[in-house]
Amino acid sequence: MDFDGLKNVKIGDLTIRLPIIQGGMGIGISLSGLASAVANEGGVGVIATAGIGMNEPDYAKNFLEANMRALRKEIRKARELTKGVLGVNIMVALTNFADLVRTAIEERIDIIFSGAGLPLNLPQFLSDAVKTKLVPIVSSARAAAIIAKKWSEKYHYLPDALVVEGPKAGGHLGFKAEDLIDPEYSLEKLVPAVIQAVKPFEEKHRKPIPVIAGGGVYTGADIRKFLQLGSSGVQMATRFVTTHECDASLEFKETYLAAKKEDIVIIKSPVGMPGRAIRNTFLEEVSEGKRKPFVCPYHCLKTCDYKNTPYCISFALANAKKGNLSHGFAFAGENAYRADRIVSVKQVVESLKEEYKNAS
Repeated sequence: MDFDGLKNVKIGDLTIRLPIIQGGMGIGISLSGLASAVANEGGVGVIATAGIGMNEPDYAKNFLEANMRALRKEIRKARELTKGVLGVNIMVALTNFADLVRTAIEERIDIIFSGAGLPLNLPQFLSDAVKTKLVPIVSSARAAAIIAKKWSEKYHYLPDALVVEGPKAGGHLGFKAEDLIDPEYSLEKLVPAVIQAVKPFEEKHRKPIPVIAGGGVYTGADIRKFLQLGSSGVQMATRFVTTHECDASLEFKETYLAAKKEDIVIIKSPVGMPGRAIRNTFLEEVSEGKRKPFVCPYHCLKTCDYKNTPYCISFALANAKKGNLSHGFAFAGENAYRADRIVSVKQVVESLKEEYKNAS
């Protein structure tokens, strides 16, 4: 069935009426509020697990327990608000990756999305009774093929779908800084390449692997373009930040509204990857060499050089989520400056459908 001209997408035995996956945004930007609102519109609402326990009273002292408890709470809260499809985003780079995966599966989450590294062992957490779908997030055809090969050989399991995240995404990026502006790495090139890379696995195992395009997808015209390139759906995050239901503070959303095109910058993150963010005083001070002293109470990211880094990325993003932008900054996709007002998720979806129709 078409959903106002947009075809549904099947991920395993799940039928998603609106082929839009709301991208996971940590720390605390996409929780049960945003995820349930997107799911209610027929898309996939995604709870980001990075730093999810930050509001738990024992977060600093009892990092693992606090995050698992908070994840359970958010999934249950979202389930009360929607009967739609819900996912979680669990980064491979998290030191508590396995605990979060187990918790999400125990809570019967519909889909686990996993990137920031290759989730090579993700199927080991499944059992026959589990219906949770597994969707890796990749930034190259090579990564897609490596995962499909490893999963099929070791676990007799293929990804239920793949998200291809291009260089225009917000947050941490799976590219070298110089590749971000190289047309060879554009999402328009990556999507057909990933589709080709997984085709032999689909044919051999007689199982479709839908490919979802993400990173810089902002309008209905963008959705039409990537569906025409062969993707089964899109992942969108930045467009959903400036909604009433987004779980960030009003001050965080206002940084998007105030941003100009030149304010969207590439930073070098303490975790050793480039990231896309909105320039502010905090980031300018860091780039001038000013340190933001901190004590690392929990080594939350495997790749974080916390002994030498000038600031703690977890503290900075948690501060931003709460509206304390003088001690943090907002991650954002390349199109963040295009937002001009705060609307409801329903209004965003209606606009996207209208833009999609007008682009035909």
